[in-house]
Amino acid sequence: MNRRLLPVALAASLYASACSRPATPPVAAAPATVPALTSGIALENRDPAIRPQDDLYGHVNGHWVATTEIPADRPGVSSFSTLNDTIQDQLHGLVDSAAGKAEGDAEQEKIAVLYGSFMDEAKIEELGLKPLEADFASVDAVSDKADLADLLGTLQARMPQAGTFGPSTTSLPLVISIHQDNKDATHAIAGFEQSGLGMPDRDYYLKSDDAKLKGFREAYLKYVETMLGMTGDKAAAKTAKDILALETALAQAQWSKVELRDPVKAYNKIDLDKLAALAPGFDWPRFITASGLDGKVTFVIVGQPSYLKSFATLIAKTPLPVWKAYFKWHLLNERAQYLPKAFVDARFAFYGTTLRGTPENRPRWKRGVSLVETLIGEALGKVYTAQYFPPENKARAEALVSNLLATYKQSIDTLDWMGPETKKEAQAKLAKIQVKIGYPDAWRDYSTLSLDPADLIGNLTRAYAFEYDRVLAKLGAPLDRKEWGITPQTVNAYYDPERNEIVFPAAILQPPFFDAKADDAANYGGIGAVIGHEISHGFDDQGAQYDGDGNLRQWFTADDLKNFKAKTAKLVAQYNAYESLPGYHVNGELTLGENIADNSGMAIAWKAWQRSLAGKPAATIDGLSGPERFYFGFAQIWREKLRDNTEIEALKIDPHSPGKFRTLGTVVNQPGFYETFGLKQGDKQYLPPEQRVSIW
Repeated sequence: MNRRLLPVALAASLYASACSRPATPPVAAAPATVPALTSGIALENRDPAIRPQDDLYGHVNGHWVATTEIPADRPGVSSFSTLNDTIQDQLHGLVDSAAGKAEGDAEQEKIAVLYGSFMDEAKIEELGLKPLEADFASVDAVSDKADLADLLGTLQARMPQAGTFGPSTTSLPLVISIHQDNKDATHAIAGFEQSGLGMPDRDYYLKSDDAKLKGFREAYLKYVETMLGMTGDKAAAKTAKDILALETALAQAQWSKVELRDPVKAYNKIDLDKLAALAPGFDWPRFITASGLDGKVTFVIVGQPSYLKSFATLIAKTPLPVWKAYFKWHLLNERAQYLPKAFVDARFAFYGTTLRGTPENRPRWKRGVSLVETLIGEALGKVYTAQYFPPENKARAEALVSNLLATYKQSIDTLDWMGPETKKEAQAKLAKIQVKIGYPDAWRDYSTLSLDPADLIGNLTRAYAFEYDRVLAKLGAPLDRKEWGITPQTVNAYYDPERNEIVFPAAILQPPFFDAKADDAANYGGIGAVIGHEISHGFDDQGAQYDGDGNLRQWFTADDLKNFKAKTAKLVAQYNAYESLPGYHVNGELTLGENIADNSGMAIAWKAWQRSLAGKPAATIDGLSGPERFYFGFAQIWREKLRDNTEIEALKIDPHSPGKFRTLGTVVNQPGFYETFGLKQGDKQYLPPEQRVSIW
């Protein structure tokens, strides 16, 4: 199973060099007063009527939550989206200026051409459905079930779910992912993953006791019928029912989001000639050839063997016309956002308004910038970082990371639940963590990607094929450890267990996460906790199953593993109790890894900040003590406000808890929180000591 990215936030959904770890620098004492620095806290967002002892999140963000209106074109608003708005404006300026600089600069030209092809609405309207003729013709050419293997294989390179665009929950019922071998970190392998649903999760198809999800099913059926009717399908109503029935059967076969979190269960090495025995009824050799894997691999890693078997059974028993309708539908559905306005509007009406409650689509220029980011993001990232990421931001972030890693090293030695053998392994893994900050050392080469200003759909198809070929080329080649999994302009961060690396793009090294003009307390509570979060992913319930080289290996002793699981079980129960909307609770098992990282990251950030003070008292700024600024800095980065339908979707598919509970669920387990605010029995956030969970 591809476990590549464990991000700090699912910022993109719902909607430089690989630096070796620097030597720990001497920690300078902080001065007693820092008049030149700000508090780093958005005081205007606070609600003083709410006590921090009762609800830290509400105290820090209450006024903002009460007075902020979600923009009509958004499913929600958060600290991530607010910062992203600023970055999108900056990127818009860079994209617009690319047209004037394109001559003689191939990458600037590609940016201008791709963006221009999206913004040329007149040309898109003129072409209508003609750009889909080649896609539809490939489906029409299927004459028997064996041909479906060829079709599914060739579509891997023509849909965004192939390669590193996925795996996803949409478009193709089976996707190929190329990634580092979980049990042999020296090379890349190919994996097969479940997919193929038009709605966000299997629960949307299968839950019979949820009226909301039942309504989504009915709306999806109508949406499919409407879109097919717009293509001229005279039997659109029946075709839509057939497609929904097939997707429901796929959903029934799929593993749940919680099951997908188990990397050991998802690692199933199958020789190519054994696929037919595992999943009879599908022409695997033809699929391997058509997908471009032939001659490149002798085995694959099957993420969900039971799903693969059910998929093959469905190929055999489902009538060929239904499969052909299914593939045409998913080609249409994926391409619809790039077709004439009638198709764009119909697609948004379902995915934007019905599923997420968003009244209006984003302005076209924002969607155009997003397309450039998706398809040639590093080309745009190169010009973004050159203009908007000062070297001093990188230097200060490196110092923070160094202090947090050093603090983590000290903390491991003090753990009372872990024995010396496991501690030795943990220290070895920590020492091997690679750090990437700001931007890649080597930028991606897009020189062979051909783009046409008058062919938006063709640009998409060629970009998908370019990316698929790029990841296929990893098979049999030396691993590129300098590669990044997200672009520098992405407001996020991640830990990759297969590479044992933490990555902090330039975009997140800005307020409210990191403020170069602010005192260290708020920065340690903000970006410090984010850095600690990502380091902690190496030691959460998933990351702890990988060693320092990125190999899936159990390095805990049996007793220490038992102690670890006892602690994480308490964390699952704690978060299961949080009700985000009436009748919709946080899923403590789905969010366990992120909750471990939040709790551990904050604990390490607190210790690192204390360490940076070198025994000196922190200054009081804006009437706030240093410890108060630390915890306020943490609470303010998780402020968010979501539409109800968006929140339901997030609770189903997002491995992160809602922002409110990322705050409250974390601080109630922190000794420093009790000391700072003097919590006592009767305060709403008070937990008896025996109920608090401390891991790292």
